[in-house]
Amino acid sequence: MNVQKYLFPLLRIARHRLGIDGQGVTTLVAGASCPLHCKWCLNKEILKKNEVELISPEELYDRVKIDDLYYQATGGGVTFGGGESLLQAAFFEPFREICGDSWRLCAETSLAVPRSLVELAEQSIDEFIVDCKDMNPEIYHSYTGGDQSLMELNLQFLIEKAGPERVVVRVPLIPEYNTKDAQQNSVNRLKELGVTRFDLFEYVKR
Repeated sequence: MNVQKYLFPLLRIARHRLGIDGQGVTTLVAGASCPLHCKWCLNKEILKKNEVELISPEELYDRVKIDDLYYQATGGGVTFGGGESLLQAAFFEPFREICGDSWRLCAETSLAVPRSLVELAEQSIDEFIVDCKDMNPEIYHSYTGGDQSLMELNLQFLIEKAGPERVVVRVPLIPEYNTKDAQQNSVNRLKELGVTRFDLFEYVKR
């Protein structure tokens, strides 16, 4: 067995989050590394590789189980974020085996990853919180340096495989990169793809 693939590159754990990273009370488990290079990255700590702690599914469970009562009472659980959480998709299944089905597992993701990782994550994650940036390929590339079509194809797969009820798409208004009209155009395109759950908000430039 390749033990290394079951280690999560932990940056921090944030407890007692309500209505931010999924339903109920959640614990955010933030990991390092991201395939995108967003101009105004909201989590620049993901680049601090010297601050990463590699932990196993058992070690993570031991740290977060203190809030089991909150999860059970509110329908919450653990949300994997980052960085790009799906880069650690192999970690999700062994963690699910330990925590059981009573915890709700969520993943915050850009979907800017190979399809194989999305397929693997879909088997263990209850809800995907997708940050689409913008559905216009030019705007997307200018802001992230990435390929919008990869994200869109992965999103189509998730909608078809997991169902729209398991996917929330965040559509940001990004100062200097898109407009309210562009944001609405993104929503319209996402609806065509079958998306039914949206989170519209505006980035605050830091």
